[in-house]
Order: sequence, then structure tokens, then C-alpha cells
Amino acid sequence: METAVDQLKDQFDFDITFLPFELNPDLPPEGTDQKTYLTNKFGGEERYQQITRQVTDVARKEGLSFDFSKQKVSPNTRDAHRIIWLAKQEGRQLAVKEAFMKAYFESGIDLSKRENIIQVAVEAGLERKHVAHLLDSDEGLTEVTLAEQVNRQRGISGVPFYIINNKYGISGAQPAEFFVNAFKQALEKVD
Repeated sequence: METAVDQLKDQFDFDITFLPFELNPDLPPEGTDQKTYLTNKFGGEERYQQITRQVTDVARKEGLSFDFSKQKVSPNTRDAHRIIWLAKQEGRQLAVKEAFMKAYFESGIDLSKRENIIQVAVEAGLERKHVAHLLDSDEGLTEVTLAEQVNRQRGISGVPFYIINNKYGISGAQPAEFFVNAFKQALEKVD
């Protein structure tokens, strides 16, 4: 999607918002062993290897270096979503979202640890005291929970999922050209 946006940025104005979606909101705050969790979720070691290899290959084609061997903990992502919500208010949402993705998928940083998610957010441009205050409160929790409920009501059951003009949905990782065509078609339907 980001590649398509970059290709079309001279033709269209994009306003991108990242909405929360917890794959497993029932994970404990301390997270769980990543490989065990995904092996069970995918139905066994062989399927785990197949899916992680496929995701890694797709990511590599987009210039990303996913490394599932570094990921030891599958975190409960609610606090990260709250921080991403805060980042939207401060005009830093893309940077913070990207920083969390890189920290987890490329560096294997344990995002179940409060100090780690604060550090990632600070390095992406948020103020430490704002992030700490958010985590010490319920700030953003209602907004994140409500957005997740709306997305589930829309029928969204997995990520990535993209909503164009609050009207058209695209499910799954798609090549950039797919998004270029989708953006152009969505604009044609507005006219």
C-alpha cells in the first residue's frame, strides 16, 4: 500500500489512518511464547514454517527484513494500539506504527515490556512523559476498543485489511499495483 501511495502522491491527496485490530486480545499482558503460539494457531510446526517463510518472502520483496527467529514473545498489543492512537493525535502515527513493526518483526524486541514500547515510541518522536502518562491511565482505551468493535462489525477478521474512502475494503497483503488500481477505481466512483 505504501509503495502505491508513493507512486500516486502527485495525483491524489492521501489521509492514512491506522486503525487498531488485535489478532488475539485475550493474550495476557506479559504475552506468550511466540513460536508455540503460532505453531498452535497454524496447526503444527510444518505449517508454522511454511507461513513464516511465505510472510518473510513477501516482506523481503517490499524491502523488509522480517526475522521470526528473533521474535520470542507474542505480545498483547492493546497498549501499542493505544500509543499508535496517541501518535495520531500528535501527527506521528505512521512513524510510530512503522517503529513498532520494525521493532517486532525485524529486531525481535519484546513489545510486552513497558520499557520497550515506551523506548520505541520515543525513538519514533513521541515524548516519554506523554507515553508513560497514557500507559499509567486508561487514556485511549475507549477509543481503541470502540474502533476494534466497529471493524469487527464491518466483518474484518484479520490483518492487513485496508479501507478506502470509508467504503471499499481490501483484505490481505497485495502487490503495489493492486493498490494503484484500487485507488484509481475508488476515485472514479467518487466523480
